[in-house]
Amino acid sequence: MIALADIRYTLRGLYFGSSRKAVSFQILRFIIDVGILAFFIAGPSMKNEAWHAAINVIVAAVIVLELAASALVAPSLKKWALLPMTWIDLAILATFVVPAFSNLFLRVLRIWSLSKSNLFTLALRKSGYRQMEDTLRAVIDLTVFLFLVSSFVYTVFYGNGFEGYIQALYFTVATVTTTGFGDITLPGNLGKLTSIVAMIIGVSLFVRLAQAIVRPHKVNFSCPQCGLSRHEADAVHCKACGHVLNIPDDGE
Repeated sequence: MIALADIRYTLRGLYFGSSRKAVSFQILRFIIDVGILAFFIAGPSMKNEAWHAAINVIVAAVIVLELAASALVAPSLKKWALLPMTWIDLAILATFVVPAFSNLFLRVLRIWSLSKSNLFTLALRKSGYRQMEDTLRAVIDLTVFLFLVSSFVYTVFYGNGFEGYIQALYFTVATVTTTGFGDITLPGNLGKLTSIVAMIIGVSLFVRLAQAIVRPHKVNFSCPQCGLSRHEADAVHCKACGHVLNIPDDGE
């Protein structure tokens, strides 16, 4: 009988390893995630199809398996429960259970999960666009936030088909950019609080995107001496403590 420790060891090798087998597994996960995301986007137009419910069950089962696997590879259940991706997957699962949330833009959080994967960094490095990693992550974070707020606004204040989606997205973009046309406003205290949250977090994400675009490119590599995590791509010594670094480089 295969011990749980053996399963955990094998899964960790597949999830975080760099061997050919591990990379193939990560590519397969990426393809599955992209397929799930495509299904989420096309879902509203396929609701009346007979096979839509069957695919829903399959997708939900895949997400449950991913949750179980991530729990096994995590250092502890407590740390697993505190991971943002754990809560994201649980929220996505809730969209299968609660009909009122079945069409939420919330499922676009799958994009955020893809951007945080090791394969995302590996793909950028292999394609020669590693210097754009911070910028692309900032763009994805901002896009996900826009769709998250839009989903909340649509569900609570609109919920009127495609036109409602457009109105919710329009309000969100106008609020986050502090344009303030004033032609669409949310009623009541909940509407005011929603606008406040959208403006504060949205502006912060815009500033982060601007910083990622204009600041010099740095790589994420933790110094073994002091722990400084960002360095110039060609750095030999840590600028904080002077420790000799060994930053992986493709020679380009």
